[in-house]
Amino acid sequence: MGCTHTGDGSLILRHCTILNPVLGRLEAGRDIIVRDGTITSISASGDSDAASGEWYDMAGLVLLPGLIDCHVHVTAFTANLATLGETSPSYATAASARIMEGMLRRGFTTVRDAGGADFGLAMAIEEGLIVGPRLFFGGSALSQTGGHGDFRQAGRRGVEAGEAFPTPAVLCDGVTEVRRASREILRTGAHHLKLMLSGGVASPTDRVESTQFAIEEIRAAVDEASAAKRYVMGHAYTAEAINRGLDSGVRSIEHGNLLDESSIERLLRYDAFLVPTLVAYRAIAEDGLAVGLPASSVAKVGRVLDSGAASLEKAYRAGVHIAYGTDLLGGLQGRQSEEFSIRGQVQPAVEVIRSATTIAASLLGHAHDLGQIAVGFLGDIVAVDEDPMRSLEVLSRPELHVKLVVKGGVVAYTTGVPHHG
Repeated sequence: MGCTHTGDGSLILRHCTILNPVLGRLEAGRDIIVRDGTITSISASGDSDAASGEWYDMAGLVLLPGLIDCHVHVTAFTANLATLGETSPSYATAASARIMEGMLRRGFTTVRDAGGADFGLAMAIEEGLIVGPRLFFGGSALSQTGGHGDFRQAGRRGVEAGEAFPTPAVLCDGVTEVRRASREILRTGAHHLKLMLSGGVASPTDRVESTQFAIEEIRAAVDEASAAKRYVMGHAYTAEAINRGLDSGVRSIEHGNLLDESSIERLLRYDAFLVPTLVAYRAIAEDGLAVGLPASSVAKVGRVLDSGAASLEKAYRAGVHIAYGTDLLGGLQGRQSEEFSIRGQVQPAVEVIRSATTIAASLLGHAHDLGQIAVGFLGDIVAVDEDPMRSLEVLSRPELHVKLVVKGGVVAYTTGVPHHG
């Protein structure tokens, strides 16, 4: 990892071939100038002031916008989520920093955390204390008692945590508690709220098919987020849980493996987003026990594993906004890029790329400055050695194919790219 610019705070990339995800095509023979973190110039090679100063020669590479993962858990350094609230904050922060550095090196320059990350991690990244992607955080997710965020075993009643490090979820019951919890999270500057709308895999006592939170509770969280000019993301598997969330104003549905036509109709009607996380289920089925996930959780994964690809295909063919997400925990975090090849079995490569660039940027409310290599956009750029529109393996194997990562105009990682000046 490093940091390289010219003396005037600029980064110059010459002889670029740019992947335009909007048009789905390559644009060759370009020079790019990034100043103060923003792309200020894209011109024909040799026709700009990029002819002088320090520069990188991008000949033979393909440049695409910095990748965006809309469902990560940067604080989940262990797959056993029940133990996170009993961890030393200093240890957890160090472990989270290691996870985020790996994400950046894989080409993810922006991530949206889905439960656990707080304002402190976001500030540390923004101030350069931690090397990692730009972090959109939502604090602890909201869960009802006995819901997907309740990690107590059946015989335990107490809910106290050992240390002060944010837990993946906070328990709240009733409209008043949901409003209070929402306001506590939003007051820290959170970019979104997350609600557990159905059962899940990682929680020990609920069922995947269950619905969670009363409609009034869901609407209370949505109202609070809307008042703060934020939005709600909702963990949901079944059509019933998905539909209850969408009808109540939830903006993005996480997972959605068991959706049906009524869910698709609502996703389209409300202009909402779907964030599948297919790699998580494959990784849990293959290695969940080995990385410490409880056997009760691994046993539940089959219900959603088999239906994920079919649901993705239904949503894609209907024209739903589908963003990139992974939802990996603990020792599975390194498989983040495999989601590209999994989705490529259902969607055209360019659509999968859009899910991690333009569509993801729209979900985050940043279509104006993220997800494209264009003048006025943030200088987030990933260089690979082949065209990923021809083969998504280029993105699913970053250790082989990613040659340069730029975040906000700063070179975060490079290998084998000629540097001049």
